[in-house]
Amino acid sequence: MASTNSLDATSREGTGKGAARAARREGLIPGVIYGGGTDPQPINVKFNELLKLLKKGKFMSTLLKIKVDGKEETVICRAVQRDVVKDLPTHVDFLRLSAKSRINLYIPVEFANEDTCPGLKKGGVLTVVRNEVELKVTAGNIPETIVADLANVNVGDVINISDIDLPAGSRPMITDRDFVIANISAPSSLRAADDEDDAEGGDEDAAAEE
Repeated sequence: MASTNSLDATSREGTGKGAARAARREGLIPGVIYGGGTDPQPINVKFNELLKLLKKGKFMSTLLKIKVDGKEETVICRAVQRDVVKDLPTHVDFLRLSAKSRINLYIPVEFANEDTCPGLKKGGVLTVVRNEVELKVTAGNIPETIVADLANVNVGDVINISDIDLPAGSRPMITDRDFVIANISAPSSLRAADDEDDAEGGDEDAAAEE
């Protein structure tokens, strides 16, 4: 299971604008947890804790463990309302998840067998284009990482998403192209030598034309 962020919350007794304003005056952000076949749960979360998670990025595609008065639920954010002037959160909605729920999450890419990679042994450089990939996954089977195997990757080779074995039930959100994850580029010394060869070849061609 992929690692998750956690967030503490408390039950919110009142609803409506008055209760929401009172919560904000106390440094809290009103919200609601819905779905999962149970009634919506009005909650308050601490402004500073929510803002910290928002600043980390990809909040709408991050799995959360939220504790409401000590009871933990697995959720994902579905909406964040913000102040139109200050752009700060004013309300947040969370969706309860079951093991069968299908969600979009960013999964880190792990590179395996770097020590035996032929391209790296020859002095090539691993250039990472994507260090994480957005996948549609099942909430009950979320991988910690997806693995790009470098065991047979040589200089000049490109690793595409199709080269990676994805967990059962997972698929990339980008489906219209076989996008690049990483590549092994030539060492700088070899690139410099090739550039010199090209330059010399160009001089010789110019001399021949004269």
